[in-house]
Amino acid sequence: MPIALMGAFAAAIATSASANEGQWQPHQLPQLKAELKKIGITIPAEKLADLSKHPMSAIVSTGGCSASFVSPDGLIVTNHHCGYAAIQRNSTPEHNYIANGYLAKDRASELPGGPTLNVYVTDKVENVTDRVLKGLSPSMTGKAYHAAVESRIKQLVAECETDKAYRCSVPAFHRGLEYYRIRQMMIRDVRLVYAPANSVGDFGGDIDNYEFPRHVGDFSFLRAYVGKDGRPADYSPDNVPLKTKDFLVVSAEGLKKGDPILLAGYPGRTSRYKLASEIRYARDVNYPARVAELRADLDTIGASTKDSKANEVRYASVVKSLNNVMKKTQGLLDGFARKDIAAIKDEQEADFRAWMDKNPSAAPKTIVADMNALIKQDMVLQDEELGYAVATNSDLLKSARLLYRLALERKKPNAERESGYQDRDLSFIKARLTRLEQSFEPSVDQARWTASMQRYAKMAPSMHPQGVDVLLPAAEAIPVMFQQTELADTAKRLAWMDKDAAAFETSNDPFIKLAVRMMPTSMALEERRNEIDGNLERAVPQYMAAVIAWKKAQGKPVYPDANSTLRVTYGTVDSYSPKDGITKGPFTTVEGILEKHTGKEPFDAPQNLRDAIKAKRYGVFKDPVLGTVPVDFLSSADTTGGNSGSAVMNKRGELVGLNFDSTYESITKDWYFDPVITRAIHVDIRYMLWVMKEIDHADNLLKEMTIKYPRK
Repeated sequence: MPIALMGAFAAAIATSASANEGQWQPHQLPQLKAELKKIGITIPAEKLADLSKHPMSAIVSTGGCSASFVSPDGLIVTNHHCGYAAIQRNSTPEHNYIANGYLAKDRASELPGGPTLNVYVTDKVENVTDRVLKGLSPSMTGKAYHAAVESRIKQLVAECETDKAYRCSVPAFHRGLEYYRIRQMMIRDVRLVYAPANSVGDFGGDIDNYEFPRHVGDFSFLRAYVGKDGRPADYSPDNVPLKTKDFLVVSAEGLKKGDPILLAGYPGRTSRYKLASEIRYARDVNYPARVAELRADLDTIGASTKDSKANEVRYASVVKSLNNVMKKTQGLLDGFARKDIAAIKDEQEADFRAWMDKNPSAAPKTIVADMNALIKQDMVLQDEELGYAVATNSDLLKSARLLYRLALERKKPNAERESGYQDRDLSFIKARLTRLEQSFEPSVDQARWTASMQRYAKMAPSMHPQGVDVLLPAAEAIPVMFQQTELADTAKRLAWMDKDAAAFETSNDPFIKLAVRMMPTSMALEERRNEIDGNLERAVPQYMAAVIAWKKAQGKPVYPDANSTLRVTYGTVDSYSPKDGITKGPFTTVEGILEKHTGKEPFDAPQNLRDAIKAKRYGVFKDPVLGTVPVDFLSSADTTGGNSGSAVMNKRGELVGLNFDSTYESITKDWYFDPVITRAIHVDIRYMLWVMKEIDHADNLLKEMTIKYPRK
């Protein structure tokens, strides 16, 4: 059925966008050429759609953030918080690169980014919807339907990965209406080149997170390395920098209010096509529970690391990540309180049903009711899944479960294993297990798990998955488990990757024994998830095809929800008014750093930076209108998590900024785009260059990049 409705989708793509809403697939851009030309973009839309040509060939992903090449020798610029794990990995109390920053003055001094840091360069995207969905029986159970889709996806991936230089995926678009196979060159040797001090790269910290005005230099530099044959390779001192045929020219010419910008990157997840019932569940149940859990976990980490600088460094990246998720989730709740998005969705759904009455062939008449019935089942399971996550909140227990599941999956032929446990995934599993070396301490893990199980015990019975409670250890048994386990040792932990299921089932290691006992309950949850997902995968595309046809009839934009694939958005440099009588932006300047400086974290600007501002040593980076160096700026571009580090380009495709955040009022854009208040926050590239030249003397990198300076 979904294939038959693809014509509605294809026609809807041609609809022109309203405002700056839309996270567009590159191939859609030629159909937006009038809109791009209208705001002043001069790059041909056809060129933007070509992944083999500049500038799209210079846009990369780090697996959770966005980035871009800025030299022919594999130099990559992204956010400071995107390079934070690599900074933390190389830091010790004696050499604290988080606090003091790091600059490699030559290639030999560039530091390994760690086993979990990869760079992905998308070079091919093809529509494979027909191969994923054609011929699937509508009478299948949800579990069987999901398994059939997954089997076809694994086959498509296997075909694509015959060349081991590439990593392939087949994500769903429009909630399963379309599938695209995406091929990416995966660079496995990525090194830390430069990061400013934390008091520059994270100035304002969690207090300023999602706020404006901002004064943060959220940037860092990495470098991609390959084998001497030019192909991706594991880390080796013999590797050489990747030769990049395309990279972004850096423009210090600056922007002004109203100037157009393009933004390219890998946005994570949005939920703009979800139903009102899904919004209410997130608003009233799921998000409040998650915020409470995140706060409690952060409090436990803080209390258990406060007396140890080494442990603070070990958990710095974990804490930063959890804080960011918590503030965003709280921001969503506050946004839902300011604007009743569920009520807006109610009105939209009423309009949609009225349109459906006039267009009965678009989808089954009961599609919304059918969807809501499935969503209700999904909500029940989400409650249990959250409870299970809280009950098992231990890195050692997670490692034991991962290892045992790998042993079980290895009993099957590689093609029949669950995604995530195939041979192609072994290096990722090893990297995940190895990373604990830099981000784990048994005493902290013990404290987190003990506190989590206490919170789990107080959760509503509906959040306790069947059979889990009787398996969990008593509080007094937890310290003994940590004393007796060998999984805290990296070498011994990794050795379990090569053991069979029988070895796990006869092991006396307390964490492995618990993982074995809990596997049936874990698998029961997974089977229920697959059943629900399969039913949704079958029903939602019917709904989405009708929604797209309905939106097309209204002349509204049609783009897929973000799903961590390469997207392009656009907008203008612009201010906004969060409330009556207040206007913010669009630029902040270095003088604001002096105003915010208190001498205490997170407002502790470095002395040399403050001296340079007081002396007005601005050089060519002085904005002629502002009379000083701009730090951060706002635009109306449509972004979300995963867009961190995205290249912000001027009308000619030159790098003028780095996306790193959204305003607090914008957070609900993941569910509903409001053009009046939605603003993205970017580092002005002039501030980055000024810090590099005036503060950290990164002259070697300034010479390596191609920089267009203002005309004198």
